[in-house]
Amino acid sequence: MNNTLHRREFLKAAGMVSVGSLSLSLRAGDEPGQRAVTTGARLLPGCCAYSYGSYLGKGKMTMEQFIVEAVNLGVLGVDITTYWLKSTESTYLASLRNFAYRHGMPFSGLAIGADLCQPEGPKRKEVIETVRKWVDATELAGASHLRVFGDKLPTGATEAQGVQWVVETMKPACEYAASKGVILGLESHSGLSTKAANIVAILRGVDSPYAGCNLDISNFRDNPYEQIQACLPYATHTHIRDFYGEPRRPLDLDRVWQMFAQSGYKGYMSVEYEGEEDAMSGVPKLINKIKPLCQKYSTAA
Repeated sequence: MNNTLHRREFLKAAGMVSVGSLSLSLRAGDEPGQRAVTTGARLLPGCCAYSYGSYLGKGKMTMEQFIVEAVNLGVLGVDITTYWLKSTESTYLASLRNFAYRHGMPFSGLAIGADLCQPEGPKRKEVIETVRKWVDATELAGASHLRVFGDKLPTGATEAQGVQWVVETMKPACEYAASKGVILGLESHSGLSTKAANIVAILRGVDSPYAGCNLDISNFRDNPYEQIQACLPYATHTHIRDFYGEPRRPLDLDRVWQMFAQSGYKGYMSVEYEGEEDAMSGVPKLINKIKPLCQKYSTAA
């Protein structure tokens, strides 16, 4: 018997939550797969380890040093890009969790490079096993969110096929993630996932409270505000830059924050710096842009 609750069943079971004399109706949107919306946004400034990839990738910074840097920047959570972990052994992950806790720095999630756009076959099984491994690591690290991809459409395949393949791969991965209380956040990244319509179709197809969108606001090539708006009901984590597309065009972050606030989003606005300026000076500048916006539009300030 499958004990995993799908998203609609989960929301139905949640029903009404009473806190003292206050009752909050946890009602989903009209479309299947949408995040439940309650009043008041909580927009928490965060930072991705990827922001310091030029240092982490060359061994000039450790993940522990990144955590300390994030403390100094005054963010409220860090997204651990797992490419640069010095070990994936459970003892190291436990020690990193302990280190972060002692520095008062929560993990907003972990990020892996596994791509779920896989036709049926051995490669799909391999990717699902990889996700299961990192779900275990995410649980051990004390986080509740794992970023995955679903965008590399094989040559000759249609977008409709790609969407279906991601659904078929993500469903069993989410069933396992649900057993650990971990959400899989499908990133708006490249290829198939540069279109909000594809992301929404995938998440509606998976239809699980443990599937969401890791909403990278910078990767939509056209009409970014419309596409961000379409993904917002499904957003479970974010990656933030102040530009979009290629060539890089400026994003109005105040407008973006208003959109997140109006959607009732509660979670991390995690800077993923990728500017031309050195990260040591560029990251703080971007953090200093988003912190006032989090205070302006969030009940968490």
